[in-house]
Amino acid sequence: MTDQTQGSTPLPDAEAVAAYLRAHPEFFVDHDELIPELRIPHQPGTAVSLVERQVKLLRERNIEMRHRLSQLMDVARDNDRLFDKTRRLVLDLLDAGSLEEVVSAVEDSLRHEFQVPYVSLILFSEATLPVGRCVSTAEAKQNVGGLLEGGKTICGVLRPHELSFLFGEDGPSVGSAAVVSLDDQLGVLAIGSRDPQHYKSSLGTLFLGYIAEVLARVLPRFGTPLRSVR
Repeated sequence: MTDQTQGSTPLPDAEAVAAYLRAHPEFFVDHDELIPELRIPHQPGTAVSLVERQVKLLRERNIEMRHRLSQLMDVARDNDRLFDKTRRLVLDLLDAGSLEEVVSAVEDSLRHEFQVPYVSLILFSEATLPVGRCVSTAEAKQNVGGLLEGGKTICGVLRPHELSFLFGEDGPSVGSAAVVSLDDQLGVLAIGSRDPQHYKSSLGTLFLGYIAEVLARVLPRFGTPLRSVR
């Protein structure tokens, strides 16, 4: 019996079998009679065939892909709505005939169209303006100078004094904010949310940068106090 065992051909290990099947994917096509005999442990006391297991895996992957596709479709629809709102606001700004109309268009659109709970448009001017909130450039840089550098949208949880300057008495209620300067010397536009995670990155606030760029071109038309200073 010992001699027979020593003389028998050793069976390949699992890795060798797996490697062979990968190298010969047509194996079960040529030996389809083996498929019904294959069983894969599923739960204690039960087994499923290879075909059943493959069908189950394909079904699970199909459900996952459909879920991902649904998420992508939702994002695409949200982007379409966001683009349409931004387009309407940009057209209103281009059609504005006064500084009052510019300020009103921005604040009304962000609050009602974009459903932003906290909106702040602060213009930089050494003289008092007839509409909106204005401060001197020096005062703005003293309070939020770090947020005005680079001309990029800054997102996240701001410091208390920054929130107080931007949103006034609403500052303590703002959990996160997105802030963008208007050509560095014209003003600053900020939006806020109660949710500290809402504006955690610049992703999703691209529209705010577009609006700021349009404002930087529209505002200088309405008086020298808002002329960009280099």
